[in-house]
Amino acid sequence: MKTLVIGANGQIGRQFCELAHQAGVPIRAMIRDTAQQAWFQARGIETVLADLEGNFRKAFYGCDQVVFAAGSGPHTGPDKTLMIDLHGALSAIDLAATLGIGRFIMVSAMRADRVLEAPAKLRPYMAAKHAADAHLRASRVPHVILKPGRLTDEAATRRVTTDVAGADDNRISRANVAHALLEVVRRHDLRQREFSLLDGDTDIAEALR
Repeated sequence: MKTLVIGANGQIGRQFCELAHQAGVPIRAMIRDTAQQAWFQARGIETVLADLEGNFRKAFYGCDQVVFAAGSGPHTGPDKTLMIDLHGALSAIDLAATLGIGRFIMVSAMRADRVLEAPAKLRPYMAAKHAADAHLRASRVPHVILKPGRLTDEAATRRVTTDVAGADDNRISRANVAHALLEVVRRHDLRQREFSLLDGDTDIAEALR
């Protein structure tokens, strides 16, 4: 089973790709241009050139599931948020449905359904994530939605919590999200599930049960 990684060149995407490759999980990293290829080629990771803002159907061929870890990033405007986090995500979900992809794994955001509670500058991003999640739930594509809290660059602990109400903080490292993605990709039984994710004290495999 080969996994297409959309957003492979992002901060979570790169960490996940490296972990998956080291674990022997077949992946294909979708990247935007040839300048991004060297990092993946140096690690022996298969790549495909495709752009979320264009026609990226070819990237899906030969893949059985999708990880959507793309994001417009904190330094872009609402226009890129619309094109990447909303239009790109909706297009990917529709392609997955059309092509009969076995599972779609979405990296969303904690409390994406509470758009107006987010800081003003994050509201377009949260609205896009909320709409993409709703579209995925309404699709016929088997799916898992991971909803991490505020992302940090701390090292992986491989220990998280899904209990948002009982958590002491609202943060999670990108490294821990990448490890959670790897666990989900390898757990083919996980379908129609959603997990909020924060750094915590529970082993990732146990937390995702």
